[in-house]
Amino acid sequence: MRNDNLFPDDFLWGASTSAYQVEGAAEEDGKKLSQQDILNNNPGFADTHVTSDHYHRYKEDIALMKELGLKSYRFSIAWSRIFPEGAGIANDKGVQFYHNLIDELLKNGITPIPTLYHYDMPMALIEKYQGWINRQSVADFAYYAKFVIKEYGKKVRYWLTINEQSIIVQFWTKKCFIPEQYLHDEQIKYQINHHMNLAHAIACKLVHQWVPNGLVGAALGYSAIYPLTSKPEDNLAAQNANDLRNYYFTDIYLKGHYNQSALIYLQNHGLAPSIEAGDMDLIKEGYSDFLAINYYCSHAAAAVPKNVPRRMDGFNPTGVKGQIDGHEIQPDFYQIHKNPHLDTTDWDWTIDPIGLEYLLRDLHTRYQKPLMITENGFGADDYLESDKAIHDEYRISYIEQHLNAIKRAMNYGVEVLSYNPWSFIDVLSTSNGYKKRYGFVYVNRTDDEIKDLARYKKDSFYWYQNVIQTRGGSLTKP
Repeated sequence: MRNDNLFPDDFLWGASTSAYQVEGAAEEDGKKLSQQDILNNNPGFADTHVTSDHYHRYKEDIALMKELGLKSYRFSIAWSRIFPEGAGIANDKGVQFYHNLIDELLKNGITPIPTLYHYDMPMALIEKYQGWINRQSVADFAYYAKFVIKEYGKKVRYWLTINEQSIIVQFWTKKCFIPEQYLHDEQIKYQINHHMNLAHAIACKLVHQWVPNGLVGAALGYSAIYPLTSKPEDNLAAQNANDLRNYYFTDIYLKGHYNQSALIYLQNHGLAPSIEAGDMDLIKEGYSDFLAINYYCSHAAAAVPKNVPRRMDGFNPTGVKGQIDGHEIQPDFYQIHKNPHLDTTDWDWTIDPIGLEYLLRDLHTRYQKPLMITENGFGADDYLESDKAIHDEYRISYIEQHLNAIKRAMNYGVEVLSYNPWSFIDVLSTSNGYKKRYGFVYVNRTDDEIKDLARYKKDSFYWYQNVIQTRGGSLTKP
């Protein structure tokens, strides 16, 4: 066991955002709407037209990143800012914005880590052929990805392909614009996922072709899953849950094939994707150099009684503990439960730093590939004091525990390249607007009122700054 308490010299201390949640300017400078611009336009919440106004304030924000000490910044490129129609002629102003952003990052010593796709399929392609449901989406994504990778490849070494395919499957009607005729056909979400797997593989091949020393992988929403009890039935249910919720995705990325038991389960229940000749060869050719993990919580699984209908995970829209509207059930396979041994956030997300250590160890053993943490954080209804301070000790505690968990895993041989928590700055939360904040930097706005969008450093900003400066030496060890 390695006992060094410090993180490596070249560790990429960073933070994350995504385009539609932070940029604003949803219909400016040639950009057209994405599906997330439509899906996030809900009564009572902020929409995507302003969000945190990063599009106009990126230099101010990057100056704060430099002050914080960030070594990397994980962001996403808005497909419809580059190609407003999804394909065809590139939008020069959109292309230039990301050149400006990347150049400003590099000028300040910050490594850019762009994500090609973070939920925001151009609405033009939804209207043309229903987006990811249609296989044409793979060709159009390939057209977009080739342009972006060639355009910025001389400046960017690390690339992320598609964000959270597992979450897209779990919350398919919230992460995709699904026409009404498909809403009750759950096979569609696994077909969407298969098309994304093809798109991911193509993007990996393009990075390997066009980026000197380029490294590429997907950012996967991932939760450790434990058996609810020591009953053999619950242990088998946890294995089933891991196969369908986790390894169904990681085996594709890192082994080039679908997890067998998960695929058999989907086939037996009429949910498996249609796979064409040559698909699996392409997926195997488009290998990943690393796996990025978005980790917030863990789950517990138990055996499911007979004749219980399928349902997917619910969510808590209120920020009042206990108001989550149910958990996933996969008939004859598993059901998800609240873990009685762990506390939760106000949004009913289990707080489990050991779960991060556990899954890092497990993934390292299974795949022997480098890992990144590209999201991890604590969402809360932060309060701006009269003196403009934000005291978010709960976020400090959460991140400190998870950083200690990462270091323990690294001490047992796990290779972790970066830590990019969610989020650098307050962003538009997909389900909870600006009521649920994650940032080290507070944005002065609410869902109802844009205000002046001023940036204020939270207590966690200064704490994380010290962690970075000391390479983790300032962390309080448990």
